[in-house]
Amino acid sequence: MFNTIYIMWLRQIKRYWRSKSRIIGSIGQPLLFLIALGFGLGPVFERAGQGNYLNFLAPGVMGQTILFMAIFNGVELIWDRQFGFLKETLVAPISRLEIVLGRVLGGATIATFQGVLVFCLTLPLGFRPEISLLSVSAPGLMFLIALVYTALGTAIASLMKDFHGFQLIMNFLVMPTYFLSGAIFPLESAPPVLKSISRVNPLTYGIDGLRQVLTGTSRLGLATDILVLIAISFILLLVSSYLFSKIEA
Repeated sequence: MFNTIYIMWLRQIKRYWRSKSRIIGSIGQPLLFLIALGFGLGPVFERAGQGNYLNFLAPGVMGQTILFMAIFNGVELIWDRQFGFLKETLVAPISRLEIVLGRVLGGATIATFQGVLVFCLTLPLGFRPEISLLSVSAPGLMFLIALVYTALGTAIASLMKDFHGFQLIMNFLVMPTYFLSGAIFPLESAPPVLKSISRVNPLTYGIDGLRQVLTGTSRLGLATDILVLIAISFILLLVSSYLFSKIEA
């Protein structure tokens, strides 16, 4: 079982490393957010008594990168399905659960790497994380966020047969998920409706956890963040495995 999962994981990693343009292109939007918002709204944020806006924004931009990379991993599944590569895998005498676990873990690893890469980019821009024992757990939190959204992207892609339908659904989900997670503005003063929506948004817990381990500020508590992410990732892994098992070879 573990051999199959490892092979599928390694296949995802190799595909990622072969696409140098994908690696470079995926840091463009985070840099835009960091520079345009971080420096553009920084003085306003400070005058409002909220402190350094870049320190607030940086974990949110890391979460954004992980979200986008993880959930759009489903595009590769549709690609493989349309061009016949997936059929070769499905007819092999291996469990589909092993296939989907390998794909999800591979996609989550790639998204985590992108999150770490963006973290490195924030440092020369002025982000100053707190150095503590908790800060070394940041990649682990990134992986949990990536696991949630890679599993979600895989589940949705298992139901889709073309890129256009997947992209429409993703655009409908991704941007509201990001903007209602507290990534770019504090939720403490948000209207009750937005607060309620953010409570059922998994990314809210991921970004709150990153802020806790990197800047020492948390609204929900690190233990709550981790438990919620683990629970949701487990549920979505079960759902994605079930939906993937229904794909016809």
